[in-house]
Amino acid sequence: MTNNIQASAANDRGNRGGKAILARFWKWEASGILVALIVLGLALSLATDNFMSSYNMSVVARQAAFVGLVALGQTLVLLVGGIDLSVGAAAGLSAIVGSIALTQWGIHPWLIIPFTMLFGFGLGALNGVFVAGLRLNPFIVTLATWEIFAGLTLVITKGYPIRPLGEAFTVFGQGELFGIPLPVLIFGLAAICLIWVLSQTRLGRNIFAVGGNRDAAILAGIRVKAIEFLAFGLAGMFAALAGILFASRMDAGQPSVGEGWLMGAITAAILGGTSLRGGQGSIVGTVLGALLLAVLANGTVLMNVSGFWQRVIVGAVVLVAVLVDLLRRKS
Repeated sequence: MTNNIQASAANDRGNRGGKAILARFWKWEASGILVALIVLGLALSLATDNFMSSYNMSVVARQAAFVGLVALGQTLVLLVGGIDLSVGAAAGLSAIVGSIALTQWGIHPWLIIPFTMLFGFGLGALNGVFVAGLRLNPFIVTLATWEIFAGLTLVITKGYPIRPLGEAFTVFGQGELFGIPLPVLIFGLAAICLIWVLSQTRLGRNIFAVGGNRDAAILAGIRVKAIEFLAFGLAGMFAALAGILFASRMDAGQPSVGEGWLMGAITAAILGGTSLRGGQGSIVGTVLGALLLAVLANGTVLMNVSGFWQRVIVGAVVLVAVLVDLLRRKS
């Protein structure tokens, strides 16, 4: 009798513990995107023969890495309560400048990536000056710089790609380490660094504080303008990194680099639980969001769905993500 009572009590504690773990999981901003990613992956693996092949998984990971890098920077901007519409154009302009620096200025291939990232930070910092320094609307500012960056790309290239970039440089976009594509490794390392910064440093806490309540952050002595400026600068830097890695992958600085990345970056961040109002989100969620978009795009190809429908699907996903964000805020 005593043994039965003890066993029953142990089962009750186990059930309560399981329910508590499940409740914490569903409170996590990215829980929904993780479940959706698993369900979609299982559905595609059953519907197609080669979805789970190593080659296809490599393709999905590469696609997620490029958009995911842009999404990491966009997440930082969204966390401080802003938005950056220029990231796609910044990626394109940075890739072109990096390609020119490699082919015409004689900069060593190993220095091109840090050089391009520095240039991209400068482009983002320009947005930061207008938004943080002059307190202009980030939507209007980055919409304007989007046109400026895209226009400069066409002015410089006249619409023609810059090629070839050489084997010494294309290794960064085409090479692998331990069977993992280098762009994917770089994306993973960047995500890990940001996870640590946001969770373990004062800078990370200040970023959430600024996005959560800007006025309260000012009263708390946080250098709000510096935080906002840094967020926009880093957004430009991550966009530039994605752009130059894509150029390395293609062995060419294409004027079209970055087209379509803006929507993917914002969607990945919002799907991952980052709020459009700032102060809430996670890098892990953004990574999962980028993976979901890559799997979705890959799945439409494997299922022979017209490429035109991909834009419709992504747009619908954005609307659903915004709606979920609104419902989460209300709850």
